[in-house]
Amino acid sequence: MLRRRTVMMGLSSAFMAIDPLRPALAKAQLLAQADLRGAIDAGEAGILPGATDNQSRKLQALIDAAAASGQPIFLPAGTYRVSNIELREGTQLSGVPGLTLLSYGGEGHLISARDLKHVSLTGISLDGANRWLGDYTEALAAFRGVSDVRISDCTISGSRKHGIQFERCGGRLERSRITGAGGAGVMAIETKAMAFSDNEIADCGNGGILVHRWTKGEDGAMVTGNRVTRIGARDGGTGQNGNGINLFRADNVMVSGNHVSDCAFSAIRANSASNATISGNQCFRSGEAAIYAEFSFEGALIADNLIDGAACGILVVNLDQGGRLASVTGNIVRNLSETGPYVHDGAGFGFGIAVEADTVVSGNVIENAPKWGLMLGWGPYLHNIVATSNVIRKAGRAGIAVSVVEGSGDVVISGNIISEAPAGAILGYRWNDKATGELIDGKESFPHLTIEGNRRS
Repeated sequence: MLRRRTVMMGLSSAFMAIDPLRPALAKAQLLAQADLRGAIDAGEAGILPGATDNQSRKLQALIDAAAASGQPIFLPAGTYRVSNIELREGTQLSGVPGLTLLSYGGEGHLISARDLKHVSLTGISLDGANRWLGDYTEALAAFRGVSDVRISDCTISGSRKHGIQFERCGGRLERSRITGAGGAGVMAIETKAMAFSDNEIADCGNGGILVHRWTKGEDGAMVTGNRVTRIGARDGGTGQNGNGINLFRADNVMVSGNHVSDCAFSAIRANSASNATISGNQCFRSGEAAIYAEFSFEGALIADNLIDGAACGILVVNLDQGGRLASVTGNIVRNLSETGPYVHDGAGFGFGIAVEADTVVSGNVIENAPKWGLMLGWGPYLHNIVATSNVIRKAGRAGIAVSVVEGSGDVVISGNIISEAPAGAILGYRWNDKATGELIDGKESFPHLTIEGNRRS
């Protein structure tokens, strides 16, 4: 039978170790983060940091016993070599943030939980050391069918696959750091209104935070206040990899207040994701389009984002696949490039904002677009667009390019200011080919275009 005691004595020795690093503050944070009264101190169960042998069996036995008695577990500061740990119903595992480390021993996976109501990890670091992971798992830490997962103040590093995966789960991932994953930092599949907040995701091979579904439907995730940086596209492609925050078939998701930089493709990409709110984000140095809403979506609110450095700024496109209904307002888009991560067989790269159907584009500021400032429609894929009160400065081939292909729908272009656009302020295009002279002065007219009140300086 396991001996039990409050963790206060165990805490004392742990705090002696960390006091030189974080005096008083660490203790206050730890006590505030979790109620540790009555917790089992892992040291009392013979689980010792720095032990040369694998501690998996001892830790698993402790988790089983603690779950049966409804007690939390405290792991003092130090390194514990373990593998194939299975969390049980009600497991509450806490450590000293940044100092309690579970090091993967390399025999399958590190931590998993499935078909449970509630589990939590607080202040635990997980290190995969880039060791082999079993074919049956997609992540160093994997949660499946857990109604309420609570992970806070944790660190996950060195996974050869995804850092952490949630499948059919609810709950929260917050104030945690995930780095060096071979796949995505966070993979969330068919989740239920999960919150991903105030995390740092960096140096991952294929993606940052991915919110995906097998079939299109309501997801309701909130992705807020995260810092995502240096995301690669190790497995290649034309956008399925290399995104900082990626929604796929996940409806009713909010992506707000994130800082996303240096992604091989998009900072934020919503593919077939309806009713997406993408607001107040900062997106720097994106390899392709900084913000993308594409394919079979209905409803996208893209507002008040700052984009500096990308092949394209904001794309709301693919009406041919059902992409429609958006509001693109109050964004700053600047310093774009005609060089992208692959050879584009369509409109190419180098424009600020592109939209196609049932969309308002208003109050945006676009600067340094080597191709077009605004692109309105692509061939006949143009329907019900209002472009008003935008400021466009330094556009190489046109301030506003609008489709004049047969079958194009109605467009209102009004109240915009366009400066330093030597090739033309507003020009009509047939696909990629210029098809008109200057339209801002009304010398040429098309029945689907209303152009009025714009100024060229």
